[in-house]
Amino acid sequence: MSSNDWCRTLGIEVPTLEAVACHREANTYALLLVALLERGAPMTLAAVAERFERADLAPAPRALLSLQRCKPARPPVYREGDLYHLDPHDEELDLWAFRLDLRPPKQPAAVPVRAAPAPLPSPGTPLTDAELDEAWTGAGLASWSAQRVVLAVLDAAGEPRLPDDVVAAVARRTSSHSLRVPQEQFGRARSAILLDERGRWAIAPDAAATLASARGAVRELVALARRHASRWPDAAKIAASRAAFEEKRLAHRAELARLSRAIVVAFPPRAPEAATLIDVGAREMSSYVGAELDLLRARLASYDVLAAVDVRALLRALGVDPGTRRLAELGPAQKSMQLNRRGKTLKITTALLVQGSCGLANPLGDPEKLAAYLADGDRTKLVRRLEADAKSLYALHEYGRLHGTVRLRWGFLDEAIPAPWSHPDEEHLYDLEEEALATGTALEVVVGAAPGWAEPWSRARRVRVVRGEGGYRRWLVDDQETVVPEEDVQRARRVGERA
Repeated sequence: MSSNDWCRTLGIEVPTLEAVACHREANTYALLLVALLERGAPMTLAAVAERFERADLAPAPRALLSLQRCKPARPPVYREGDLYHLDPHDEELDLWAFRLDLRPPKQPAAVPVRAAPAPLPSPGTPLTDAELDEAWTGAGLASWSAQRVVLAVLDAAGEPRLPDDVVAAVARRTSSHSLRVPQEQFGRARSAILLDERGRWAIAPDAAATLASARGAVRELVALARRHASRWPDAAKIAASRAAFEEKRLAHRAELARLSRAIVVAFPPRAPEAATLIDVGAREMSSYVGAELDLLRARLASYDVLAAVDVRALLRALGVDPGTRRLAELGPAQKSMQLNRRGKTLKITTALLVQGSCGLANPLGDPEKLAAYLADGDRTKLVRRLEADAKSLYALHEYGRLHGTVRLRWGFLDEAIPAPWSHPDEEHLYDLEEEALATGTALEVVVGAAPGWAEPWSRARRVRVVRGEGGYRRWLVDDQETVVPEEDVQRARRVGERA
């Protein structure tokens, strides 16, 4: 691996520790990431501490103590022996690169705001319908007199208007004024509103001062509305920015969908003598024993994503250099969960996640039995068990890709745990449901335990998506009007889609 591979994958320049040392986000863990990116290769914590000392951050012994206390072996950092590596495809590393200003934002920091508001017309200029729209739409006019409201409408119209037309013009813009017909005070002495021979409301000839006051009041609201609008991004620009973001997200989704993926199971994990590989896209399985492992090593080089339990250690045991290839860790991202206040904890295993997510009772083989098969030279039983394990991991892999999480069920627990191999931009069950709601189409789902390997859609049933009251919840409902729990869905596709 060349010194720039991690930075090249991230799309950033190689940073220096001194340049980032005073950054507002530069805590011990962040500086560990920078030191690894700067080196572009695995490092021991002692080597990182020495680099901290050369950068005048802290003496090496104190720096080493801080590094040990910052929980260094957490994503995007992982540990192999005494060496600490980076996963350049981890979204958390990309986020740290942004926080530390090692890369620019993927979207503009802010959508450009509106242009400066146009100057208001002079007091002698009549009002316009556009000004009334700007001033009154959604505004509260409860404190305005009927006379002022009518003067503004007639001034914008430039001619007398029937009372019902004036009331409609006000109601079209706001519901917070009680203008009505008739108005008994109109037409009386010193009233600014006259009634002409056709029963229309008209502006009195001597109402110049009252009319100027009405114009001023309307334009005060116009100025206020423009000041508020100038502080917020233009709605059209917001929509364009969202459309560009969605286009980029969908393009990334298509790119992720094109990646070739393989799931690998090997035994013994630290010194493999037999292995099974599943090609996820083709749903093809092949096994390798003894000298055949050389064929496996050659084949693994052709995949974009390699998935396994303790995937890095397994590849190292197989003698495969992953380089900057994407690796999918199928082991539990969370190792334990506290059950009560007394400190009782549950150890989370891969088998528990497969059982909870996929409903498989005995998902993974007993290592002692596998060792016995290997010792007896019973290739048939050994391969059969490895293939069963591979199918279980495939079911977990696909459940995680569909939901973005896996399910931990134990006793009273029923918890969702993030599936690190599922990228947020990938198509999940949520996206399928939203599309079905928008288009009024149905979905096909497989519910319950993981489907069989030979006919994965044999138990598929048709469901429609129903949105709950208020739009906050969604339900899957089958043809018998039975609600299908989302967390029990193992597979989902659009009706008529081949998967």
